[in-house]
Amino acid sequence: MESIAAFLYALDELLWGTGMTVLLLGIGLLLSIRFRFRYQLNFMFNLKNTYGRMFEKKTERTGKGTISGFKAACTALANTIGTGNISGVATAIVSGGPGALFWMWCSAFFGISTKACEIIIGQRYREHYKNSMDEYVCDRSFALKNAFGWKKGAVVLALFCFTLGPWTCCVQTEAVVGSLKEAFGLSGIISVSIIGITCLVTIWGGLKSISAVMSKAVPIMSAVYILMGLGVIILHFREIPDVISLILVSAFSPTAAVGGFAGATVKDAIQYGVARGIYSNDAGTGYGMIAHASAITDHPVRQSIWGFGEVFLDTMIICSITAFTIILTGSYTTSEATSSTLTTIAFTSVYGQIGGQLTALAVTILAWTTIIGMYYTCEKSVNYAFGDTAANKHVMLFYKFYYMIPCVIFFDVQADILWALTDILSAVYVGITLFIVVAKHKEIFRLFDDFYQRFLPALKRGEHPDIVSFDCKEKDGVR
Repeated sequence: MESIAAFLYALDELLWGTGMTVLLLGIGLLLSIRFRFRYQLNFMFNLKNTYGRMFEKKTERTGKGTISGFKAACTALANTIGTGNISGVATAIVSGGPGALFWMWCSAFFGISTKACEIIIGQRYREHYKNSMDEYVCDRSFALKNAFGWKKGAVVLALFCFTLGPWTCCVQTEAVVGSLKEAFGLSGIISVSIIGITCLVTIWGGLKSISAVMSKAVPIMSAVYILMGLGVIILHFREIPDVISLILVSAFSPTAAVGGFAGATVKDAIQYGVARGIYSNDAGTGYGMIAHASAITDHPVRQSIWGFGEVFLDTMIICSITAFTIILTGSYTTSEATSSTLTTIAFTSVYGQIGGQLTALAVTILAWTTIIGMYYTCEKSVNYAFGDTAANKHVMLFYKFYYMIPCVIFFDVQADILWALTDILSAVYVGITLFIVVAKHKEIFRLFDDFYQRFLPALKRGEHPDIVSFDCKEKDGVR
């Protein structure tokens, strides 16, 4: 086990070294400049075209798809808002120091543009599976086939994703077990049994069942967690300037060891900040193209605006609240705990036992939604491998059970090992996704310019431009 751990740590260090950091931030910066920072700075327009349209009824003018844009966003948020916001932030601070939060912010700010590109790709190269599931689908494999014609490579990628994808969920159950044990004294067997059974029941109902649950669970739990964090910040408001100063200074200079904190270099702050930030908000991993491919929209670029809402809520708000709580309470220097246990300890120090219990419940529910949301992304790889056939429908029944096995069995593996494995898989996904985005940048920019220069102005003039919707199973690719 020690040899395996050493290998995973070394590979994690290699993949998430300087090259990956420069690549992610560099591509995000270039995309943001080309988009004229519309996704980051056009705040009111973004709100109006995302949360402002979430109760809009479907008509011929709203476009084609399987579920509403809001439900697709909630399915995506189920992936992004999870233990990465709680245990991921905790491990980032323990390993990279307070400065890791600054690099999370950077990855999020520029990652908004990368996430938007993923969503456009998902809408552009999606297929309508009419026979086996009546659903619009896309993932990295669909994009490789429909954008480049690489059918064999796409199959290999699909096999890789649906075989190894479930293992990234081990960090979710590890976080749940640690938090519930810290707050309630529950055994790991009871915790994973509850998670396993309830997740299986939910994913059994398919996309519409998943999206219906996510559209209710994610907003409610996010609001509760945000309010808890704001309470900590209000109680320590006098210390906030010092904390902000510490975060900024630590982002560009080594952080000295304090108490149980071993200290961190600038490289550590950047590496863990960017890696955990990407895991948390999924910008660049390709999950955006999967969750949003099924969305009903009149133009791919309008749906891509949801990328702003996802990344902003996930990293700039929820991850920041977790980090500020840990830093304000000083728990990362007084405790040797890592992962979600550290966050639970931080809230307990402010609110007492009830604070730890509420945090444990938040970790449990957010991990639960993430496991379910991640299942949907893995399912798309299965869909690609077996096609729109009866076999696809039958295989999915067995895959639901396979998906839950790593989550339920490997919950007690050391957190650092699980995060290293998750980082490695995420690095592979990021590499493939960034390749697709860069290679198809002309098509992305064509659709972006079409929306802002033709489609949107026509709507403002009171005209009815044709909706822009794609189905790559059709001969002309457009319907």
